[in-house]
Amino acid sequence: MDKENFSLPEEQFGDISEKISSRMKLSVSKEDFLAMVKKNVDLDRELKPQKRFKETVDKLSQQSKQISTRVRFRDVGTVHHIGNGVATVSGLPNVSIDEIVVFPTGVEGMALNLDKKRVDLIMLGSENDIRGGDLVQATGNRLKVPVGSQLLGRIIDPLGNPLDTDEPIEASEYRYLSRIAPGVIKRAPVNESMFTGTKIIDTLFPIGRGQRELILGDRQTGKTTLAVDAIISQKDSDVRCIYVAIGQKKSSTLAIIETLKKHDALSYTSFVISGPDDQPALRYLAPYTGMTMAEFFLDQGLDVLIIFDDLSKHADSYRELSLLLRRPPGREAYPGDIFYIHSRLLERACKLNEENKGGSITALPIATTQNGNLSDYIPTNLISITDGQLMLDADLFNQGQKPAVDIGRSVSRVGGAAQRQAVRKLVGNLKLELSQYEEVEHFTRFGTEVDQATRQQIEKGKRILNILKQKPNQPLTFPLTVVLLFGLTNGYLYDIPLPLLDAYQDELKNYFHARESKLLNDIDREGALTDEITKDLERALTDFNEEWVEKKGAAS
Repeated sequence: MDKENFSLPEEQFGDISEKISSRMKLSVSKEDFLAMVKKNVDLDRELKPQKRFKETVDKLSQQSKQISTRVRFRDVGTVHHIGNGVATVSGLPNVSIDEIVVFPTGVEGMALNLDKKRVDLIMLGSENDIRGGDLVQATGNRLKVPVGSQLLGRIIDPLGNPLDTDEPIEASEYRYLSRIAPGVIKRAPVNESMFTGTKIIDTLFPIGRGQRELILGDRQTGKTTLAVDAIISQKDSDVRCIYVAIGQKKSSTLAIIETLKKHDALSYTSFVISGPDDQPALRYLAPYTGMTMAEFFLDQGLDVLIIFDDLSKHADSYRELSLLLRRPPGREAYPGDIFYIHSRLLERACKLNEENKGGSITALPIATTQNGNLSDYIPTNLISITDGQLMLDADLFNQGQKPAVDIGRSVSRVGGAAQRQAVRKLVGNLKLELSQYEEVEHFTRFGTEVDQATRQQIEKGKRILNILKQKPNQPLTFPLTVVLLFGLTNGYLYDIPLPLLDAYQDELKNYFHARESKLLNDIDREGALTDEITKDLERALTDFNEEWVEKKGAAS
């Protein structure tokens, strides 16, 4: 391109050429470069640092002076095998029995077998996503569960996690599941009544506060109903209740909770639930969680009623765990310490003396029999541990005698010491008369002729059994029980036809609630048959019988 084609003047063209030439220089001398850098550094030093930056530097400097280095050692192990609620792990050299270990997924396990080369763990949660080769870490802690009055009305699992709502458990404290039972010196005799509201129990087999009374029977004979009625009967007392469901169907457990809710019993009852689909470890731990919760109230000097429903399934869960842990099986494949796991549980139920605040734990364990066989392994173990048993008979149940308590095979080893004076005085020879009735009644089945005295004895026995019948979930109060027993033992009920006895009892209860509330309060307060109460009972029953006869006469 020719120079003449540019329209710029000659002078401007020269200036531009000079500038382009100066920018094309690619290097400077060493001295000029160092002088330029020094100048820039001096300018940077003259700038004042920001205040926040200075504070941050000072804070980090102070914290760095407090840092101390240390080495931490942790017990770890490697998963070799996992399945069916049990894991086998190598390593963990310092782990102890019942110690909690943590898997990579956050699920916990509990050490139950310690061998030289391996440790067997029971899983306390889901075993999903845990594989062989995963590392487990020991925590050095044993399992603790929440306890406190805040758990009344709540439903939890054996680990203390809420099942009813998403609200967290507000516990007074956390306690270990295992605890040595109170010694003999700390205990007091069982002499205070635990009223169950079931007539046949409160009259013939009374239960005291601090007693352990086993409820035995085949499936579907009303065992749980007796326990639920006992909880409902504590509504106006100072007794706290704990219901432990071990391997029960969730629909059955929900029905029990709804029944107690209907009778306003949730406010003083806690629930520990372990379903049949839970890990066997949870079913194994459930009764110990319930007993630990009960011991909190015991230490406060309060009275507690705890239901274990049922310990046969608990024994089955422990047998399942023991076989998976390769423990030697014994009778019926149960491990050798099956007696111990139940005795260390039920021995914690007791009544303490006044020096130890005088609280009590009353335990009603439930066990299932096969065809009414009392000589099964688990039932005989529990009978030898407890202070008596209530044997429910399937034949009596099918005949309509409910509660189907077998009088001949049931016993309360505390007996009259746990009865209030009014009932103890009225019962007298009632149990003996019923036993004699059952004996002579067998003869009449074969058409044997009997004399007049024996016929009267049979008639009286039938009347007593009818009076002792009771509908489920309708417990009777102590004063009304005294009224019925007084009428029975003093002949006020002998003229009532057997088919009308149920209607008679219902109207009698309504009559006394409506017109004799003062008398009922006096009976409840005194607990004994004073002369005044006796006269009032005679008057009230006479008046009621006259009204009853007139009403039935008019109706006929």
